[in-house]
Amino acid sequence: MQFIQNNFAIVMLVLVSGLMLLWPLINSRISGIKAVGTLEATQLINHQNAVVLDVREDSEFYSGHIPHSVHVPLGQLAKHAELQKYKNRPVIAICRSGMRSGRACSVLRKNGFEQVYNLAGGISAWERANMPMEK
Repeated sequence: MQFIQNNFAIVMLVLVSGLMLLWPLINSRISGIKAVGTLEATQLINHQNAVVLDVREDSEFYSGHIPHSVHVPLGQLAKHAELQKYKNRPVIAICRSGMRSGRACSVLRKNGFEQVYNLAGGISAWERANMPMEK
């Protein structure tokens, strides 16, 4: 107990940094959004007819994207009613690194999409895995 009192700032720093490291795991459990890797994403696409939703900006999308992906920039996602036709299918959201697609997953969940996945590492991970791309 004496150690904690003498080193309160260090102990708090350790606790806060530990919580920051665990937050993505806790948040994904609470929100119901699962991160998937390239292998899991490919299986969802091939076996469950998953929709790949690319939420990058136009210039990013046209520089290279996953074949047959649906392109809706994140800023337009909430008002894009056309996505409702995919509500009963798994949706894999992607961006460059996985951050914007995480926000897109939250928007989709709030709009009633139940099977929402975030591609871990985004299109960068897809490219590193030498998965197919088209321009």
